[in-house]
Amino acid sequence: MLDATWMAAAAVAVFALAGLVKGVVGLGLPTVSMALLALFMPPAQAAALLLLPSLVSNVMQMRPTGMLRPLLARLGWMQLGIVLGTLGGMVCWGGVGSLPAARMALGLALVVYALWGLWGPSLPLPLAHQAWLGLVAGTVTGVITALTGVFVVPAVAFLQSLGLARQALMQAMGLCFTVSTLALGAGMLWLGQGQVGAGSSDGNRAWLLSALMLIPALAGMRWGEALREKLSPALFKKILMLSLLVLGIYMGLER
Repeated sequence: MLDATWMAAAAVAVFALAGLVKGVVGLGLPTVSMALLALFMPPAQAAALLLLPSLVSNVMQMRPTGMLRPLLARLGWMQLGIVLGTLGGMVCWGGVGSLPAARMALGLALVVYALWGLWGPSLPLPLAHQAWLGLVAGTVTGVITALTGVFVVPAVAFLQSLGLARQALMQAMGLCFTVSTLALGAGMLWLGQGQVGAGSSDGNRAWLLSALMLIPALAGMRWGEALREKLSPALFKKILMLSLLVLGIYMGLER
């Protein structure tokens, strides 16, 4: 184990890297952070540090806010499905992590989807079916979120099928991830899974440390956004799919 100074420095570096990944592809901050932080601190401590950087980075991803209203109108049913699926799933399954095999199954689904995205044909979704399919996709995403704490499948696949421009896709992912994070947090608090420490002082310290990790996470995200603007649409899609492939492999092999 590292001493406190080196642990803090390592955590800053981890969140900067995770923010960079999220800035480029629009996802991956929780996964990258948890995978690397777990190398030198307990998972519960890592999860506590992740609270605010994950939420705030998702909110920041929804910029520019002027374009958010039409996007929300288009994806409103999907957001409703995410909330209902997440809360309903947590009630039915008893909270995140109740079925350990679910993460492995989700990892396999991510791998299959990423391989399809890299080499399979594009399947655009007709406008007439987007509302009700969005509700279904959101509900399934919510149920998977309740089981695993990961809110990528099938949300990202559905959003990609809408034919959104790159910036609109990034905003749409930020919107869905924000709603998922809030719904998951509400469900965890409801079931008593959201207590960070044994006392108020422990909880306050966890919130303070999590707030401090916002600085490197948002700085990394800003660098990633600048890098993303230099990528061609084809290269951006390839990087996004490869990121999902790595995420799926990691989840499938995780113990």
